[in-house]
Amino acid sequence: MTAPTPPDASLAADIDACCRLTGEFVLRSGQVANEYFDKYLFEAQPDLLERVAAQMVDLLPEGTELLGGLEMGGIPIATMVSAKTGLPALFVRKKAKEYGTMKLAEGPDVAGKRVTLIEDVITTGGAVRNATVALREFGATVETVVCAIDRSPADVNPLADVGLEVRPVLTKADLDAVSVR
Repeated sequence: MTAPTPPDASLAADIDACCRLTGEFVLRSGQVANEYFDKYLFEAQPDLLERVAAQMVDLLPEGTELLGGLEMGGIPIATMVSAKTGLPALFVRKKAKEYGTMKLAEGPDVAGKRVTLIEDVITTGGAVRNATVALREFGATVETVVCAIDRSPADVNPLADVGLEVRPVLTKADLDAVSVR
């Protein structure tokens, strides 16, 4: 593996400026915070989405056969990375559909394929962990997740328990370093 490239401070500053909101926000945990990071704001901006996807291309492990975009935030990023690389995309739901094809993963068959997961933001890795376990049960080889932002504590791999390598474009520290709070 080549040495990691340094984070793009310009990209970090642009994403931080676009996505860091202040006010009163109820978090998933039920706690109230005066700051919130709205990741969908950068995904809705074609220029920012393209810049993130371009950096993800270099983070893809050799031998990747499918890009598994996780519902919902990983899907637009995986689509953009797919367009840049020519690799097919797979769209992974949080829960299998209860109608039609009843699939958890929409797209090509994963059995025997090396799937690199694509996610927008990882904090605890819950959705990524669930997708990894499910895709492995379907016969996929899943060893790496490439994410736009890793918000987990520095030097902690929240997905070590499922043997998944996390390759972020940016980390929480990168965003905090450019924040003009």
